[in-house]
Amino acid sequence: MRKPTCITPEGLFQYSLHQPEYPAANLREHDAVSALGKCNNEVVDNQRNFPAESITVTGADHIYEVPNAFPFKGTTFINSRWADRNARAPQTIGLKPPASSSFSKTVATWLTDTGNTQTDLDSLFKVLPEGVLLAVATTSADPEDLVRLARLSAEFIVGDDGIPSGLVYSEGEHGPRPRISRHDLFETVANNPHLPDAYKNVMVLRPGAQGGSEIVGDWNAGDEKSHIFEYLRRNSYIGWGHYAANMANDSIRYNIDDLSKEDMTGMRHLYYQRTFVRLAEELGIPLPAEHKPLNADDLEYLRETILSVLHTGTKIKFNSTLWGWNFGFDFAPSRYRLHASHQQIHQQFAMLPRTLPVYLNGSKTDQTHEGYGAGDLVRDFAIRYRRETGQSLFDDYIRCIRNNKRMDSLNNAEESLIIHEDKNCILFVPKAQTSQWEIQLMTLGPIGNILEADQETRDSLDAAILIAQRILARLGAKMVTSIEYSKRLDNLDTDQHLIYAFLPRLPQSPGAFSEAQLRWIMGHYPEDFAAACRAQLG
Repeated sequence: MRKPTCITPEGLFQYSLHQPEYPAANLREHDAVSALGKCNNEVVDNQRNFPAESITVTGADHIYEVPNAFPFKGTTFINSRWADRNARAPQTIGLKPPASSSFSKTVATWLTDTGNTQTDLDSLFKVLPEGVLLAVATTSADPEDLVRLARLSAEFIVGDDGIPSGLVYSEGEHGPRPRISRHDLFETVANNPHLPDAYKNVMVLRPGAQGGSEIVGDWNAGDEKSHIFEYLRRNSYIGWGHYAANMANDSIRYNIDDLSKEDMTGMRHLYYQRTFVRLAEELGIPLPAEHKPLNADDLEYLRETILSVLHTGTKIKFNSTLWGWNFGFDFAPSRYRLHASHQQIHQQFAMLPRTLPVYLNGSKTDQTHEGYGAGDLVRDFAIRYRRETGQSLFDDYIRCIRNNKRMDSLNNAEESLIIHEDKNCILFVPKAQTSQWEIQLMTLGPIGNILEADQETRDSLDAAILIAQRILARLGAKMVTSIEYSKRLDNLDTDQHLIYAFLPRLPQSPGAFSEAQLRWIMGHYPEDFAAACRAQLG
């Protein structure tokens, strides 16, 4: 069992170290090689994003895992590459103050310098303060505004028809780099849904536009209207293989209303597929196919075979899943990025190690700790609850949801917390929400992770996740973090259910001192929010 604190009786801090080396099976069926731009009149393409063979990652970033002194505060992960760079020059740590500016003086100077009182928008945009440009980039719904901003942020290759075909590149220390002169503006305008798709494509969506991460999986709907790439992030703050399922550049999705059932099925399929394939490789189970996606029957075969092996008591090195989704983007004129790094709809997933070696003040010991997974916090409390009550935490939780009564005893008011339910899972508003508008999804049966979920249950979960996101979007939520609390894959105890939490970030409650103390402040009763969610169904 993992010691839940970095404090030891010896008076020495304890921590663990990830030193990732791992294989990544190439399950991609198709290539999408294309030009990204030009460097010194030579074409720069994205061939490196489409490796022909499977990948073995070596020399990935080392990551320190440090339990908090107080277990309820979780665990800290330190990327050694980032930290080492700061260690060499700690005086460089800090935020640059924003440049001072005056909108009135800027425009007055421009008018004086040009001797012109007519509106020349291209010239005016060039002299506007950066904060004003960022504000326009986040709020404008005018494609002409956004094209002007895009061209201020980087150099484009534009045809006679005015449509960009790529970016201009310069030779850098590690190969060609796009000529981006204003990175914050570039990122912000690229995330605005109203920017023409041709600009989105060459700026961020085309494979290779954001770097050399290999595409090791893909998914196409039967009608080819839904296309998803699976990227491998070799060096990540999540060690041992961090994958992202991104909507491809020929299936652009910036809004939840644009997200189809097929899109959700595809993104979740890549999560299930990568998890089952990694487990099969560790257990020596032959894969049904290579260099192409597995179908539903292949997934069920792998899932059932893996489960049968684990039920013999076999332990696995990577025995926990990590899944998450940051939807939405915003960037304040004061240069605070407020949510995800990119609004193009995507989901992220990885696997976590069962144990890690323990270090004490720089020295490796012969001890091991359980690697941190958020689902373990649920497991530990479920064990404690059964010990103290003799009953199942989740059975009682479901009964509480079904038996719910309002706290304010208001007559003829909504009492149900349930938003959507089928025979496999329940989507509901938790009685104690941990963000404004939080929604939770939970399996009804004793299914604690995706390995225990059969095809029917996985379909139910996928559909409910899409319902939750659509409800929150229709209520006006622009930024939503979604996370999974799962049971360890080789834990055969049936006393833990799989839970997903959907956590919107609202304009008036981004988090402050109350939330830092785990004090969650609400302005509504959960039953009334559940009613508001149900009103968005249909």
